[in-house]
This record gives sequence, structure tokens and C-alpha cells, in this order.
Amino acid sequence: MNILILGAGAVGLSLAARLSKVADVHAVCRQKHADIIRTKGFKMTGIWGEEIRFFSCGEEIPKDRNFDYIFISSKSTATRSICEQFTNVIKDGEVISLQNGIGNEEIIAEYTDRIIGGTIITGFEWAGDASVHVSVESGPMQLGRFPSGMDDSIQKLANILQQAGVPVATTDNIKGALWSKVLYNCALNPLGAIMGVPYGKLENPYAWSIIERMIHETFMITAAEKVQLSWDNATEYLRYLKEYQLPNTRAHHSSMLQDLAACKKTEIEFLNGAVVQRAKGYSIDVPYNAFITAQIHFMEDLRTKDN
Repeated sequence: MNILILGAGAVGLSLAARLSKVADVHAVCRQKHADIIRTKGFKMTGIWGEEIRFFSCGEEIPKDRNFDYIFISSKSTATRSICEQFTNVIKDGEVISLQNGIGNEEIIAEYTDRIIGGTIITGFEWAGDASVHVSVESGPMQLGRFPSGMDDSIQKLANILQQAGVPVATTDNIKGALWSKVLYNCALNPLGAIMGVPYGKLENPYAWSIIERMIHETFMITAAEKVQLSWDNATEYLRYLKEYQLPNTRAHHSSMLQDLAACKKTEIEFLNGAVVQRAKGYSIDVPYNAFITAQIHFMEDLRTKDN
């Protein structure tokens, strides 16, 4: 089995390390990581275990390789550029989006009609070049045909991931799974970044009151788009978030916080920003999501201009 991972950062390299035990893997990543992986190996610590793994990687794809499955694990902001760069490879394989937010699959659909949606609610934090600490996990990876359905190809991939030790489940409602992750990320990711705190600190009643309003707004959009979720309303989801997801990921630091610290663009436009954009189409007012989106853009601009 040949597997390609495009845009391999902390998530993609961790996945490559696991999959390298059961498949032939190549990860497209930054050269600084590739150089270390070739000589010293990729170091993983945390709840996925502690190990050092060697696997094929680099900034380019080997010319003599064909791939059965192609993961895109980049930041959502890079989805289109990756599709443009690797158009000839993407059109021939099963392409799995393992990214944050809403809209990535729609972009990939412009380049191939063989799309598998994926979600992963696991905390991957850089611990140095070619070194990742897996800090928290709030459930298994989910895979499903986009926009809906299940088939043998998805089940085959799930079996490979299970053999590699990656918790995974399949679903015929991947759109619902994607929006479920968006709920989680919209609630915690930007506020954790703005306040500079791990997720557990967001249980504070002042922070929680903001989260409640953002989630109620987001549920208005999922209702308008007829997305099938596991919760009937925002109140039910907020209970699940507070009683299960937040405790299981309380030590995690927001990916937006990490992006802002590195003076990088965040994925806000694929999260709360996507809620705002879709709300306009339905003439729905989402002031809390609009404010949090503007606040993150303000912080991005401050860091970009200061550097």
C-alpha cells in the first residue's frame, strides 16, 4: 500500500510515522524536517507513544511512485496551493482531507471527484524540528465519502489506520462529522488564542458565556444547511463540550495560538469566518462569530506588520 501525505506538518508527520509501520509512506514536508528524519528519525512523544521513526520524505514527490491514498494535512489556508502544485498526482488517487474547518473538500473537488472527508480531534504540538508531542485526544479519526456515503475504499483505509495504531471510525455522514469538529474548534480555538491559555481555562464563566453565544449562532447555520448532527440543539452540544470534550483536551494549546506566535496566518476563515460568510447567504446575524473573526485578523495583522 502506497500512501502520500501532502502538506505534512505536525499532524501529517505524526500520521506518516504511524503509517510507516504498515505501508509505504512518503510525506511532503519542509526540508528542515526531512533532513532530520533521514538522519536521526522523526521523534514522537505523548499519548500515541514514544518512538523514533524513519520514512521517505522531502519537499518533492518521487517521480517513480504511484499512490493509493493521498492525504492533505496542511493548514486550510494552503489547500488550494497544494492542489495546484500537485494536480497531476491528486487526479489519480483517493484524496483525503484531514484538515480543520469547512470548505477544504469543496476546494479539492475542483481537482478530483474521489474525495474522502476526514476529521481528527487530537492535539499535535511541535516539540522541535521533526519532533511532535501528541498531547490530547477527544475521539477517533473519522472517515467518510464526501459529501456523504461509505464504500469499500474507505473501509480499506480505516483498516490500514487501525493496523498502524491510529484510532479511527467510519461514517456515512462525514458532513455532520466535519461540522461537529467545527463546533469544537469555533468554540475553543480562537478564544484560546486570544487569551493565550490552554483549553481548560475556558471553563471560566466569562469565557464560557462567549462560547455559548458563538455555538448558538453556529447552530443556526447548521440548521439552515440541514446538517445532520448528533445533538438536537446548541444546549445539548454545549453540555457535551463541557462534560466530555473540554476535560479530555484541557491541556491543549490552540493551533491559532501557535500560528500567531509564529507570525503565521491562522485558519480563522475556515472556522468562525466560514460561519460568518455562510450566515450572510441566509441573512442570519452572527455578531459573536463576526467579532472573534475580526479579533483574530487584527492579531494576525499586528504580528505581520511588527515583523
